[in-house]
Amino acid sequence: MFKAILIDKDTTGYRARLTELDQAQLPEGDVSVRVAYSTLNYKDGLAITGKSPVVRQFPMVPGIDLAGTVEASSHPRFRPGEQVLLNGWGVGESHWGGLAQRARLQGDWLIHLPEAFSARQAMAIGTAGYTAMLCLMALERNGLSPEHGEVLVTGASGGVGSFAISLLAKLGYSVIAATGRPEEADYLKGLGASRIIERAELSQPGRPLARERWAAAIDSVGSHTLANVCAGTAADGLVAACGLAQGMDFPGSVAPFILRGVSLLGINSVTRPYHERVHAWERLAAEVDLQQLQQITREVSLQEALAVAPELLEGKVRGRVVVDVNR
Repeated sequence: MFKAILIDKDTTGYRARLTELDQAQLPEGDVSVRVAYSTLNYKDGLAITGKSPVVRQFPMVPGIDLAGTVEASSHPRFRPGEQVLLNGWGVGESHWGGLAQRARLQGDWLIHLPEAFSARQAMAIGTAGYTAMLCLMALERNGLSPEHGEVLVTGASGGVGSFAISLLAKLGYSVIAATGRPEEADYLKGLGASRIIERAELSQPGRPLARERWAAAIDSVGSHTLANVCAGTAADGLVAACGLAQGMDFPGSVAPFILRGVSLLGINSVTRPYHERVHAWERLAAEVDLQQLQQITREVSLQEALAVAPELLEGKVRGRVVVDVNR
């Protein structure tokens, strides 16, 4: 038996609870993992609260991230005793995920845990840091470098935003942080932001084309925010879009793209090829400040994760939430 958060939906309603499950109940897969740590991401908050239909079948164990030790494997890439991690691949949505003490998964979804990180540190980074790195890599592939000008980060005090600021600042970029939580200004400047702007400047309907304010941006918010980010991007600038906290819509204009040559880069962190995932984590191993990582991170138990999930959706959580599934 093992502990897990289990989500169910039936005629009595939608509910998430901490329970005990039998390993015989685990879904099919060629690698069995003893989970050490998982995380709480925005998508996990949606799954646990039922605020959005991200769970595609019931019952479901949520948790789009996990790190742990291989217990059994018929996959050629992994052997018992090895440390592994997982981000995405529909885990926690259509396949039982990481908010549990045991998981059974497809080996093609896993990579080995980088030697630079413990399982806890890898989950402090999790999908948020991994996604921020994918955004940074996309901007770099399209030619961005620090001398081009300032880079805007929206949703700055959240997980993706926190890592985006930290990574950009370490590489020499001047970072503008957009946040709806002005009380977090010192935290954001501590991560490396050079200046702070209010979220309200971007979250309302705006002009098709605004004053050029930044050379590039990483946006995890979507909707009007993303439209205004694009409208305020300088000529030949770049915008990496990776989230939809404000909404899935894009109430914008083609003006920034055809009049300024702005490029909008979509970032899919869920189903990246193996080599790209490994490369992103190699970059994280080289660039993440482990001392700063501790400042970004808060640790909770499986039981506590149930209460933190709605706080995450309400924008009340700073940085990252690591879940110790064994306490």
